[in-house]
Amino acid sequence: MAPLPLSISIISKNEETNLRRCLNSAADLAVEIVVVDSGSNDATLAVAAEFGASTKHQDWLGHRDQKNVALKLCTQPWVLALDCDEELSPELRKSIQDFFAKGDQERFAGAFMARKVWFLGRWILHGDWYPDRKLRLFRREGATWGGSPEHDKIELSGPTTILAGDLHHFSFKDMRHYISKINTFSDVFLERQKDAGARWSLIHTLFRPWWRFFRAYFMRRGFLDGFPGFWIATATAFFAFVRYSRKFEHESLEEKGA
Repeated sequence: MAPLPLSISIISKNEETNLRRCLNSAADLAVEIVVVDSGSNDATLAVAAEFGASTKHQDWLGHRDQKNVALKLCTQPWVLALDCDEELSPELRKSIQDFFAKGDQERFAGAFMARKVWFLGRWILHGDWYPDRKLRLFRREGATWGGSPEHDKIELSGPTTILAGDLHHFSFKDMRHYISKINTFSDVFLERQKDAGARWSLIHTLFRPWWRFFRAYFMRRGFLDGFPGFWIATATAFFAFVRYSRKFEHESLEEKGA
């Protein structure tokens, strides 16, 4: 089958293993592959070259702005935006091919896909982590990465659809890896709260963690994922507690001139 009128857009740093898995699942679908790298010192760039990707160095700007750099380098009418730790499932790959074969590229401006996470030795199929639909296939013209620096999303106008199949996500190697992200994301959250002039709220600090656990574990049936589902709901609640507590810490230190 001939390549689709598609650019694959990826940002990377030290992702040689993940990038190989990602491109193995998708590279032959596209006319071009664009990889924007922020300073890999492993074999990431060699893997990209192996798949015929064009590469560009860009110092780290944050997820959103880094992805906009990659998007601007794409030349094809359509873009498939992937993270290095993702891969197309066979069903999703076929859905993308069918999207163009049926002429849906004339009817829609983009397509969402469900993202499914591998964690603690299993696919997570419930709770806050699934289906986690992402708009990753889209018409290049008029599209831009928006959202917050750590939680980016594609913004575009026009009708969208949902593709069958899952985008496999190997986001966290283990519990330790997940926990290591808490400080990084809470730092970004604190800066965003400061920029917005938001004040610490006891109600938010107490209620939001409870709500995140209840929603993930009960309303979205995280309990069906066994102990991993319970762990994810609990860790997500704690993550929320840390984020909102950081504003209290910041204001307390400010008052003491620390």
